[in-house]
Amino acid sequence: MTASMTGFAARSLNSDHASVSVDLRSVNQRYLELHFRLADEFRPLEPQLRELLNQRLARGKVECRIGLVLPSVASLDNGLNPAILERLVHWQDEVLPRLPGAAPLSVHEVLRWPGAVQTAALSQDALNEAALAAMGAALDDLVDSRRREGLRLRQHILDRLAAAEAQVDGLKPLLPALAATQREKLAERLRDALGEAGHERLAQEVALAAQKADIDEECSRLVTHFTEVRRVLDQAGAVGKRLDFLMQELHREANTLGSKSVAVETSRVSLELKVLIEQMREQVQNIE
Repeated sequence: MTASMTGFAARSLNSDHASVSVDLRSVNQRYLELHFRLADEFRPLEPQLRELLNQRLARGKVECRIGLVLPSVASLDNGLNPAILERLVHWQDEVLPRLPGAAPLSVHEVLRWPGAVQTAALSQDALNEAALAAMGAALDDLVDSRRREGLRLRQHILDRLAAAEAQVDGLKPLLPALAATQREKLAERLRDALGEAGHERLAQEVALAAQKADIDEECSRLVTHFTEVRRVLDQAGAVGKRLDFLMQELHREANTLGSKSVAVETSRVSLELKVLIEQMREQVQNIE
């Protein structure tokens, strides 16, 4: 299925002790380029996260953000720590006789002392599990988003491709008459220049000019490339680079068609083809 390189997904996983949020954004890029902005608790997970993205995505510049919100101490209050309180009392009893001017510890200072308030332990393994679960869900959403966008890009390309095919199909029946008209015009000019005595040279020049102006081969190659574009669009996996190459080939043939043009009809078709090919190429740049 054709996939775009542009997409966005966000997932959050909330528990009693933490909230993990994952944001994934991807834009066009020639290769797969990964950037991570992780909460400090999740930095060791980067190699694992990188592997997950490499397994599901082939191209694009992807930014992965994983945030962590911990609940306030009050919400995790499991009571005071008796051991810390006894230690603080012991220290205060030793300090105050030696420093009579020192103020006793206030309740606020006691509560802010590290470890004085017991909190529920937050397991790093549990946090990692939550982050990976949120990442998996966000990655599924990102892949789906890129596929939906890819379907729209595919249809856009197919519409322009059909229009380009119609241009070539409309030109092909005119080729014999256009070639005959060109030969007659050229022969007349050469007769005026060479006279009747130069009929052998006349025939050679007409044949050479007709060969140079023949665009049947370009039309055939255009049709072949059209067919290949359709085939590639139906393939699975990353097809953007292949499509980009085909757009270059189509543009080259359209240019050659214009350079060989000896009639208004072929010049018009060449111009229309280049416009349609450029419209397709712009969308191909978004395909994975």
